[in-house]
Amino acid sequence: MKKAVSLLMAAAMSFSIFSGCQKEDKTQVRVGSLKGPTTIGLLNLMDQKKENYSFSMQAAPDQLTASFIAGEVDIALVPANLASVLYNKTEGKANVIDINTLGVLYLVTGDESIKSFSDLEGKTVLMTGQGTTPEYSMRYILDKSGVKADLDFKSEATEIAALLQEDPTQISVLPQPFATATCLSNDKVKIAGSLGDEWEANSGDSKMITGVTVVRSDFLKEHEGLVKQFITDHKESAAKAISDLDKTADLCVSNDIIAKAPLAKKAIPECNIVCIDGEQMKKDLSGYLKVLSDFDAKSVGGKLPGDDFYYIAK
Repeated sequence: MKKAVSLLMAAAMSFSIFSGCQKEDKTQVRVGSLKGPTTIGLLNLMDQKKENYSFSMQAAPDQLTASFIAGEVDIALVPANLASVLYNKTEGKANVIDINTLGVLYLVTGDESIKSFSDLEGKTVLMTGQGTTPEYSMRYILDKSGVKADLDFKSEATEIAALLQEDPTQISVLPQPFATATCLSNDKVKIAGSLGDEWEANSGDSKMITGVTVVRSDFLKEHEGLVKQFITDHKESAAKAISDLDKTADLCVSNDIIAKAPLAKKAIPECNIVCIDGEQMKKDLSGYLKVLSDFDAKSVGGKLPGDDFYYIAK
């Protein structure tokens, strides 16, 4: 009898210990990003080479969105308006988990007559980001300023920098860190204005948001713990991008985001790198998307995303 009781107690203890243990989710999280400022806050996490993450970087937004829709990446760092487009295109199967970059767009030119956005009347402006945040932000600002200008889109910021080297009087919109890098490497051009400042001047308390992070809804449902851990890791990486400029500058070079470490070190503090999640993320992003939608519904995929778009960890 005593032996039987002992066996039962041992079995109960074993069950208690077993039931208290949660199975570790060892699924690898596939993270995709764009070659540019929205990836800088991720670089220190990428450098840790953790086995539970794999990273890929694309040059163009359409390449990254195609990978996301095809299920080839689980988490993607994309232009802010493109996140809303993805939500609508996939019928709600994309969730935003954080804001990774605020305003990073600047007017860069050697034309001394350009001192404000009103001076762009009748001019041609070189820029990247056709169909994404840069284009819609620029068109919104021009519209609010009553200015008519032609936008000439190029595939990469490096192409614009080369054109400014040939003819510094050309006018461009460049993202950080390329805006600072271009000015430092070409003393005939300078920053003539900030789209972020102009946005806030025209849109009340709305902030310009350049990049956000989205996750496939199916992946979030199946691996919520991994998504929460990514947000934590992303916050730490973004904070380190600012606190350890030397290392992050070197990582910018090794990841081919910017050519030289001294240039990257000067540019990174101007990149507005953040990792904003939760209710603040929802407030800031929904306000930004509302301004874009009111200007042109196409910019957000035809309609604003529903509340289920915003993932707020509990």
